Amino acid sequence: MRNRQFLFIVCASLFSWGAITYYLFLQRPQGKIQVLTSVGEHLNRLEAALQQQYKSNEELLSKLRQLRARNHGNELPSQPGQELSVQGIGGSKVVIAVLVFACNRVTVKRNLDQLIKFRPSKELFPIIVTQDCAHEQTANAIREYGDQLFHIQQPDQSDVVLPPKEKKFKGYYKISRHYGWALNQTFHLLNYDTVIVVEDDLDIAPDFFEYFMATYPLLKSDPTLWCVSAWNDNGKESLVADEPELLYRTDFFPGLGWMLTRNLWQELQNKWPKAYWDDWMRQPEQRKDRACIRPEISRTKTFGKIGVSNGLFYEKHLKYIKLNDVKVPFTQRDVTYLKKDNYDVQFVKQVYDSPSVSWEQLKSGQVAHAGSVRVTYNSKETFKKLTKVFGLMDDLKSGVPRAGYRGVISFMFKERRVYLAPPPDWKGYDPTWS
Repeated sequence: MRNRQFLFIVCASLFSWGAITYYLFLQRPQGKIQVLTSVGEHLNRLEAALQQQYKSNEELLSKLRQLRARNHGNELPSQPGQELSVQGIGGSKVVIAVLVFACNRVTVKRNLDQLIKFRPSKELFPIIVTQDCAHEQTANAIREYGDQLFHIQQPDQSDVVLPPKEKKFKGYYKISRHYGWALNQTFHLLNYDTVIVVEDDLDIAPDFFEYFMATYPLLKSDPTLWCVSAWNDNGKESLVADEPELLYRTDFFPGLGWMLTRNLWQELQNKWPKAYWDDWMRQPEQRKDRACIRPEISRTKTFGKIGVSNGLFYEKHLKYIKLNDVKVPFTQRDVTYLKKDNYDVQFVKQVYDSPSVSWEQLKSGQVAHAGSVRVTYNSKETFKKLTKVFGLMDDLKSGVPRAGYRGVISFMFKERRVYLAPPPDWKGYDPTWS
């Protein structure tokens, strides 16, 4: 009954919206012939947009019905904010949606094949493919998966009007628009509480879902965390240890396979940016001194050389990232050491108890100490120089280094753990270091 009421309310809202739009645009006073011509053209465009919106709404309503049927007959939550639960597979369990962003690449099938192969349960990890670009070949490729996933399509295919100097960045505006729309659909219409965001050009590790299942309770319980990411920005094979079980906190928002909650989206949605959403997330106003969890060895790796932001960056960096290839039973391990109160004490001690050495000593092998060491930077210029010689990512966002925590980057160099760190009396990030 609740489900019928919910569907009735959705349909009534859509009908009311259409009626109001009709009234506003069709009941205007008649004017000059030129105005009528302009209005006629506008109405034609409006009609096309309404038809597309109607089609999209019909598809979403269909997905809602499928969701109810798929959920072993359980009704959709009648109130927003309630988690979906699945009965019949070991009691009530958390459902985490996987939101795959697609556009015009039929190679999305490579990503979807892996997600379906590795997910432990279709009910606990429903896959929603959200498609922009209205690319029919890609849409057909997605539809081939039938009831193994949901397929929704972003209805706003209008052009983005930009100044001439900004036109080459139009893709970033469309991506941000798509993200905002799709996250709203997933959290508010489909009513999921937690979502893993995945791009269509990502390979995933065999323990991708295990990793997110184990870290989900941390994300929900530790207010100093705001995301869990599958990505290590400095995850090149030469820079990581052969210890796939290692996990860290990071102040840098990594993206590339990341989990967020409805509460975070409610915080961000009304100020969502028109472009460059990932760098916007890295600003202090959004981050608010919160951290993400990230792995030593990445659980995702991009295979998409062609895209809005890849190109040369892929050739220089992304293709060298190591993808984990073994299963780590994270859900059987205690990961509470990642909570801030536990983590910070141990992390600071480990970093600053390590002997301080220079780059030259490390390079020449003149370090007698067999364990971890620390290399100190005191300025932005020194930081840039050291990251380049070590082969690390050298960019900073609002003063925060990639994969860094408390200003420290942890990595391997010649089979030794190295901490590139600020002085022990570090006072926090300097936003001018960008």
